[in-house]
Amino acid sequence: MKKICAVFISMLLLSSNVAADEFISGMDDIPLPSGMRQIHSADISFGNDEIRFNEAYITSERLSFSSVAGFYKETLPQLGWKFDNNKENALHFERDMEVLDIVAEKMKPLLIRITLKSKD
Repeated sequence: MKKICAVFISMLLLSSNVAADEFISGMDDIPLPSGMRQIHSADISFGNDEIRFNEAYITSERLSFSSVAGFYKETLPQLGWKFDNNKENALHFERDMEVLDIVAEKMKPLLIRITLKSKD
């Protein structure tokens, strides 16, 4: 019983972390890590009911890509995303008919490009 309670409490804490975070504008289901800010002037978004393409840039003066990558590897599976692969300074996730790429464009200050698009 203690084990079940511990698992349940852990799940609640993890899910509350996702709910408490701010989400990236234009990508209502992709959380913005604490300590990052979105560069709204760089946003790209287009699509229709069948296809979509969204791109956003986020930045931080004090976070590293490895900490942001850890955040997304832990958080996105809770939102239904499946981690597909990890290349140097890049993460790839898939969910249903969409793909999500998280790529470090610059390390100091950290600049990350997030692309959400429909699968081909």
